[in-house]
Order: sequence, then structure tokens, then C-alpha cells
Amino acid sequence: MPSWVVRGLGLAVLHAAATVALAKIAVFQPTESTTVTAVVLALLVGAALLWSSLDAWLGLTDPGRTWFIAALLAGPLAGILSVIGRAVFVDQTGMSELGSALTGGAAFTALLVLVPAGLGILVGGRLRSPHDNRDTDGADDADGDSPKPTPQPRRPKVGPAG
Repeated sequence: MPSWVVRGLGLAVLHAAATVALAKIAVFQPTESTTVTAVVLALLVGAALLWSSLDAWLGLTDPGRTWFIAALLAGPLAGILSVIGRAVFVDQTGMSELGSALTGGAAFTALLVLVPAGLGILVGGRLRSPHDNRDTDGADDADGDSPKPTPQPRRPKVGPAG
């Protein structure tokens, strides 16, 4: 299975679950929805940021394309799943909500995946990878924390006695 499918499906399920949970909280405890919404958005941004930075850090081939396609997949899929989840668990939402979930909701979800993923790729790509062999070739790093060669003792010159 391609890596963009795994990331897209995972984040779509995560976003749909968050949307359903926020809708349930808004119905049963409307005064607490503002704080919970901010916390849930921060968690969703953090999930995309962490996952994409780990991908870049571990050396995923072409992480930008992978996360772009994953965001395009996660948006509409999260919209469909959130309508189904709200219909089952919250308030019997009907098919009339599917249009707005597939347009504005999908675009918001795709951006909520794509922007932190781009930042995560940028940050993760700048971190030293565990597969990086810069320490073993003796080259200096930009931050100067590579090991310095140990000086070898000089041998005394042996010449003719005399």
C-alpha cells in the first residue's frame, strides 16, 4: 500500500473522529465547546506536524508529494466519514450535509493536513537522520559537533650517530 494512502486514511479517520467528538460536545455541553475546539485543532495540527517531520527525518522518498496527495485524500474522506459519524452518533445528520462536508469541510481538512505537514517536512529534513553517515566520514558539520581527529604522537627522527 502506498505511503500516501496510509497517511491519508489515518488522518481522515482522525479528523472525522475529532469532528464527531466536537459535534457531540457542542450538543451536550455547548459552553465548553470553544476551549475543546482549540485543543482538538492543536492536536490535529500536532499529529500532522509530528508524522510528517518523522517521515522527513527518517528519509521518506519524496515526502512533499506524499503529504500533498495524503492531504487531498484526507479532506473528502474525512468529510464523508464525519457525516456518517454524526448521523450515527450525534444527531441523525442526513445526506443534505454531505455537500458542505465535501466542499468547505474537505478544503479545511486538506489545509489542516497540508500546512503542518509542510512545516514538519521542513523541520524534519533539517534534523540529522539516523541513517546519515556524516559523522563517520570525518567531515565537519555546520554546527561543529562532529568528532575532531585525535593528534598522533610524533616519532623522533632517527639519523646517523655522529
